[in-house]
Amino acid sequence: MSDTVLVSVDEGVMTVTINRPEAKNAINADVARGIAAAMIELDSNPDIRLAILTGAGGMFCSGMDLKAYIRGESPFIDDRGFGGLCSAPPQKPLIAAVEGFALAGGFELAIACDLIVAGEHARFGTPEVKVGLIAGAGGLLRTPRQIPQRIAMELALTGEMISAARAYDLGLVNRVVTSGGALTAAQTLARVIAANGPLAVAASKKVISESQDWLSSEMFSQQEPLLKAIAKSKDAIEGATAFAEKRRPKWQGC
Repeated sequence: MSDTVLVSVDEGVMTVTINRPEAKNAINADVARGIAAAMIELDSNPDIRLAILTGAGGMFCSGMDLKAYIRGESPFIDDRGFGGLCSAPPQKPLIAAVEGFALAGGFELAIACDLIVAGEHARFGTPEVKVGLIAGAGGLLRTPRQIPQRIAMELALTGEMISAARAYDLGLVNRVVTSGGALTAAQTLARVIAANGPLAVAASKKVISESQDWLSSEMFSQQEPLLKAIAKSKDAIEGATAFAEKRRPKWQGC
């Protein structure tokens, strides 16, 4: 894997770091391939419970590398979209740890994650219209599902940024912490999630992510197969047994 994307795993938590601080962590083809490879490893490796996506040098991501784009490079990966992530997020949870700017494609990477932890000086936005483009990697699709539509419309049409505090008030960000502390706070959150039953965590993410497209009359029947599979799992028995015995469960992921 290229050194433009750094990947490490500690106690079941993968950390994926965009490592182009000299380019404000802008996404080129190499970075997109690195993120895609990390997401494939995340979902295929049973020893990894979830991942954190962050950026080096106090910057999350400034978006697409326009210089590379002009040279003909594509930051899109077949079937996975922009940055190797936006069109096909992983099945396991993904937390964005945001410092500095999450703009344009960087914003779209962040909102493709399941949770966002931000440093207090972080800024978010979709400024594509300012250069004659649109936020086509999920910014126009996901933002109005995550915050009020009129606010999403304002962000898309003006191209202006919002602060971490404003993003938190809108429900776009889960936690705002002291600048420089986003990754540590994301790791703390990740360890809480990693301690839970992996099948239950993945199923919970699936239902929440997909149920907004389900009809109200069908939503319980849509959920039923997942519910039955979890109820019949060895992990469900282990979780109940561990609770009764007042010990930590030993998850098997089956």
